[in-house]
Amino acid sequence: MIFRNPRLQYLFIIIWCVGCTSHPPVLPQMPVKGETNTGFTISIENILPVLWFRRGLDRYTDIGLKFGLPLSGTGIDINRVLRKRDRKWDVLNIAYSISANSSLDFTYYMFKGGLRNGKPSPFNVGWTGVRCMIVPDGRYDRTGPGDNQSIRFGFLLGKRLNYRWGFEFGYFHDFRSGLNPENKDYPHKDSNIGWPTQYSTAVGLSTQLFMYLGKSEKKKK
Repeated sequence: MIFRNPRLQYLFIIIWCVGCTSHPPVLPQMPVKGETNTGFTISIENILPVLWFRRGLDRYTDIGLKFGLPLSGTGIDINRVLRKRDRKWDVLNIAYSISANSSLDFTYYMFKGGLRNGKPSPFNVGWTGVRCMIVPDGRYDRTGPGDNQSIRFGFLLGKRLNYRWGFEFGYFHDFRSGLNPENKDYPHKDSNIGWPTQYSTAVGLSTQLFMYLGKSEKKKK
C-alpha cells in the first residue's frame, strides 16, 4: 500500500501542517440556475492545487464545493447576491474550510465589471471585500479545550484577468495576538515543532491564483 511508505506519510503530514488555512474560491459572475462551473485554486495556504465546483441554485444564489489533497483545502461555501446595479453587484459568502487551522469565513464581496473596447466584459471583473475569519479550534493547544479560538478581521482584493485566470490577495488580523511574534499569551509559533499556530500573522495572509475551466456542458442525447 502506498500509504505504508513512511516517506509519503511524512510528506502528507508536512503538507497538512504547513497549509495553515484555506479560503473559498471566487467566481466573479452572477449565478445561473442549473449551471456548474469548475476550476482550480493555487495558493500559499494549500501548497497543492484545490479543485472546486460552483453550481447556481437560482439567479441570486450558488453553492461551492472544493477538494484538496490530502484533505487540506476541502470545504463548502454559499454565495447570495444582495444587490445588483449596472456593472456592480454585492455578495455575501459563508464558507467552511478544512485545514490545519480549519476556519469559518464570513465575507462581503463588492464586484465591479470592467470595460473592454468600450463594452462590458464578463472576463474583466475586479472585487474588494471584508472578511471575518474564525478559527474555532486551532491546532495549537494554548491552555486547554475551548481556549484555542482565533477571530480575525481584514480586507481582500482580487481581479479576473481574462477567461482563464484570476487572483486574490488578503490579510486578516487577530487583534489579540497582534503583530509581535514574541507574544507569550498568544504565541505565533509552536515552540515544540516550530510551525505557525492559529495566532500567527502568517495564518492571516491569503494569496490565491484561480484557474477557470468554464462551465460544464450537458451532453445532448
